[in-house]
Parts: sequence; C-alpha cells; structure tokens
Amino acid sequence: MRPIACAVLFGLLAPGGASAAEPPKPNRLQQEIDRRAAQVLPKVVAWRRDLHQHPELGNREVRTAEVIARQLQALGLEVETGVAHTGVVGLLRGGRPGPVVALRADMDALPVTEGTDLPFKSLARATYGGEEVGVMHACGHDLHMAILMGVAEVLAGMRAELPGSVKLIFQPAEEGPPAGEEGGAVLMIKEGVLENPKVDAIFGLHVFASYELGTVAYRPGGIMAAADALEITVHGRQTHGARPWSGVDPIVVSSQIVLGLQTIVSRQTAITKAPAIVTIGRIRGGNRGNIIPDTVTLVGTIRTFDAAMQKDIHERVERTAVGIAQSAGATAEVRIEAQTPVTFNDPALTARMEPTLRRVAGDSLQPNAEVTTTAEDFAFYQQKVPGIYFFVGVTPPGTDLSTVAFNHSPRFLADEGALLVGLRALGNLAVDYLQQDRGAGSHVTSGTEPRRRP
Repeated sequence: MRPIACAVLFGLLAPGGASAAEPPKPNRLQQEIDRRAAQVLPKVVAWRRDLHQHPELGNREVRTAEVIARQLQALGLEVETGVAHTGVVGLLRGGRPGPVVALRADMDALPVTEGTDLPFKSLARATYGGEEVGVMHACGHDLHMAILMGVAEVLAGMRAELPGSVKLIFQPAEEGPPAGEEGGAVLMIKEGVLENPKVDAIFGLHVFASYELGTVAYRPGGIMAAADALEITVHGRQTHGARPWSGVDPIVVSSQIVLGLQTIVSRQTAITKAPAIVTIGRIRGGNRGNIIPDTVTLVGTIRTFDAAMQKDIHERVERTAVGIAQSAGATAEVRIEAQTPVTFNDPALTARMEPTLRRVAGDSLQPNAEVTTTAEDFAFYQQKVPGIYFFVGVTPPGTDLSTVAFNHSPRFLADEGALLVGLRALGNLAVDYLQQDRGAGSHVTSGTEPRRRP
C-alpha cells in the first residue's frame, strides 16, 4: 500500500456543494454522446434488469461475463475474456491516434437474500463460506455493468472520430475473492489490464443510495477509506458452563476486547484530523450453552484515511486485545491484513475533468463530497495511473435519506434514472480526456476475435 500524506488528502472535511460556475456548453462530439446515450438507454435498462435477476458471486461471474462479452464482440471490439478468472476487457481503438483511457465496472454480487418486491428480483442461491446463501446485486454493480455496456455501444458508433483508445474493464470480485483465491483489481493489474496498450488515465463510478437521483459527487484526494481486515483469536481454557472458575472464559474476554477496541477511535485517536473506524462484525465461538469454549474468534475491519494514523491504530488494536486477554489469564493473537488503500482521486486530473462532470450534472454536481469510510479496490488502479472515482445518486428526489436502505442492504433499491446519468458521465469523461490529450498514443486497426486467457 502506498503511503498517502495527510496534507495531500485533506481538504477531507471541507464542506460539500456545487460551485456557482455555469456548466460549459457541449461541443458537437459531446452532443453526439448525449444523443446516442438517450438512444441506447432502453437497452441499458434491459441489461441492468437481466443482470440483477441473475447475480453471481466474486470469481464466479460466468454467465455475467458471457452476457458482457457477447455485447462487446457484437460491437466489433477487441475482447479478452477470462481475465482474473471471469473478467472481460474490451478495447475500442479510435480512428485517430491518441492516448488510452480506461473505464471500469465491477461485476460481482453479494451473499444477500433480496428483500425487495421488484418484478426482476433475484432468487439466486449459491454457496459462500461453506453455507448456502441468497445472492443479490445489493451494491449496484448491476447498474455499473449496464452503464459501461451502454458506453461501449455509444462510443463504438463514434469510433472514427475518437482520437485514441478506450479500454472497458469489467472486473470480478470487487467485494473480495473467496477465501484462498486471488481476485479483484489486484489480479486484473497483475494480469496486465493496464498494459498493451498502456492506460494513461482511468475513470469509475459507484451508485450510492445516500445521494439523490441526478447527483454526481466527487472530491479531489482521498474519497474512500483504506480497509484492513482484522482477526483476533482469544485462547482461554475450556470447562463446564456451570463451573467457570475451572477454566478461562474466552467469551467474556472477547466481550471486554470488543468494548476496549471502541475506545481506540473514541478516546485515543485525533478524529478531527481524519475519520477512522474499528468495527467487529463477527464473533465465533462455542457450540453449547453449558460449555465454555477454548477459543473465540473476532472478525472485523479497520478504516482509515491517513497512513500514520493507520499504523498507530494497528498498534493500539494489538496492545488492547493482548492486554485485556492477559489480565484475565487468556491470550490473544491479532492479525491485521491490508485489503485496499485509500481511493485517491488525482488532484490535477480531477481539476481538469471538473468541467465535464459539471456539464453532465449541472446544479446537482457536488465537487467537495463528504468522504466515506466504505472502501473500493478501484484504489489499486489509481496507484498505477491517475484516476477519478465518483458517486451517482440513485434515491428519488424528496426522499428522506435517513430512511433509505443503503448499499449492501437486502432492501437496496436504485432508481433507474441513474443509468442515463452514469452513461453520460463515463462517455463524456472518456471522450473529453481523449480530445484534450490527442497525439499522445498510437492507432492500430482493431480486430474482432475474442482472446481467452489460458
């Protein structure tokens, strides 16, 4: 993980809201993107509903990949399948020399049983962590894929006028690969997705229930947190539940550790400097009410925006867990694994592309959006090339946002009006970037045969 200086990241707590600047007027090519986006929208809606009804978990997106690959092949793009297990990459080479811009959408669904009443709701089931679970696009990745498929169709119809190339990256396992497997952005990069041809800049979006429909929200610098996986194993001494003094109770010790961890952020961390989170989301131990077990495992997450604060919190977590365990005669093993770095929007690129986002969103642009302690493996691409990640609102205007089911909820709902916003945003970002940087790349005649990784 690259260290990111706090001075670069903040701005983090600056107030949000759009500036008073008037949106720039679109040129002919930009008007053509918007016209074609409106034309393809019915297809985008249909793709979204199909993908929503047939979700697949990370590294298992087989049907999803087939749907995407067929569409890209039909458009005459160079298509590569089997990237990072089930990923699909389409390359659209423009009619004139220029740079290479990448657009990314994530493909995987979540182990969530859908609780909506949509006519195209998911009834899918799968195995996750050894258990049978429902599967749902509870984070909006179905919209992301449909938007990018629509962008592919819009830009394919304009390829003769494009000064450069557009690489369309459909990535598996953004939510994390299954235990024991590689996956996600890290494996995509390892398998060369940013090379051949080399990508100069990358853009991505995420639909968010905490923003109203029509909103496009972003900020320069850090916008989403670094995420670290936390696991604490507490070892006690098993005994009868009726004679707790005959052993060492790891369940009580674990309870004390959970409470102790809460003081790290609330009492030991300068949260005016940057947000931070320590959460325990799973406690596993014991199998009967009258048996005190030997071992309890706590599983959680740590979220930070500043490298020095991240290191300090890691040390405090270990010291707290080990110290509380020792005080009760138990022991604790602490394992912290870095998962994703801060999602960091390149400040220069962000300033350069602001007029594009303002033209798309108008008064609904939020150029100083609040940071979020959710995380995204899009951050790994941004460590390699300049990139911008932004949010698109999916909640109908006038809705009380405090009552909305957030992403990852079984009741997560997305207004499909966001599809056109996302389609216009990604399409215009790609073309505006190419137009501004023409002459930086080279043109090669496109092929249409898909290539599959062994």
